[in-house]
Amino acid sequence: MKKQKKSTYELPASRTLGRGGRKLSSVKRRKMWQTGRIALATLVAAAFAFLFLMPIVLTITNSFMSASEISANYGSVFATDANGGKVYISEKVNLKFIPDMVSFSQYNTVLLKSPEYLLKFWNSVILVGPIVLFQLTVASLASYGFARYRGRIREMIFFMYIILMLMPYQVTLVPNYLVSDWLKLLDTNWAIWLPGIVSPFAVFLLTKFMRRIPESVMEAAQIDGAGEWQIYRRICMPLCKGAICSAAILVFIDYWNMVEQPLLLLTDAEKHPLSVFLSKINAGEIGLAFAVATIYMVPSLLIFLYGEEYLVDGITYQGGIKG
Repeated sequence: MKKQKKSTYELPASRTLGRGGRKLSSVKRRKMWQTGRIALATLVAAAFAFLFLMPIVLTITNSFMSASEISANYGSVFATDANGGKVYISEKVNLKFIPDMVSFSQYNTVLLKSPEYLLKFWNSVILVGPIVLFQLTVASLASYGFARYRGRIREMIFFMYIILMLMPYQVTLVPNYLVSDWLKLLDTNWAIWLPGIVSPFAVFLLTKFMRRIPESVMEAAQIDGAGEWQIYRRICMPLCKGAICSAAILVFIDYWNMVEQPLLLLTDAEKHPLSVFLSKINAGEIGLAFAVATIYMVPSLLIFLYGEEYLVDGITYQGGIKG
């Protein structure tokens, strides 16, 4: 019998790939889709970042403009009529990021010629500093008690803390005024300090964080002879460093920008913080407003940039001991 000749015809490469080729093409399309989606998300995030950062950049750059240049660019925004009321803006506002000529005259006025602005700045420091320090002290002790010992009464008290935290400050402003008036604390710094020190926000944040710490860690410390104070100081506080820094940043920013409390509880304008004084700068001091606002932003920006790592760690850390 004759031997059959082997066929030399080969299938095309597209047919030899079969299902594997379709899988490879689908993987490539998936990767291209993911790459495009990431690029689109990056562009959207960059656009939002620009919109959020533009007011800050404008404030900083415009603080180095001269008064005449600021009036020429933004004078129509701050225009008033004969009675001091606002008028309709018919001219276009010229937003400028780069001044024609850098001038430090605004900062010279704020820092050297007019001590009133620095006085208001230090009023803000005096009001906010004790609130942050003592609120974290009280919150850490209360949070340790809520996290260490459970019970129906303690859970009810903690639930009341949550309810108070959900209420806006404007709701409790009138009761705070009445209590301060009864305690003869109106027009004193204690009228601001006391409600801030016992604020429930830091207690809630630290309690939720401490409850993530494994109980076995504290039980092991008790077996080794550690008391409650040693467990609090040597175990809970080091593990809660990120949460404490997060609470400190959020509490500082919250009270650094307070306006309603000083207006209602401090009748003496000399004791008002810079946050209240910024809203009272008249139209003839537009340039000073930019300079003062820039100085006012510096502490918040520095604290946020320094504690950004702790802020993220305090929010995302799930508790436990790191090896």
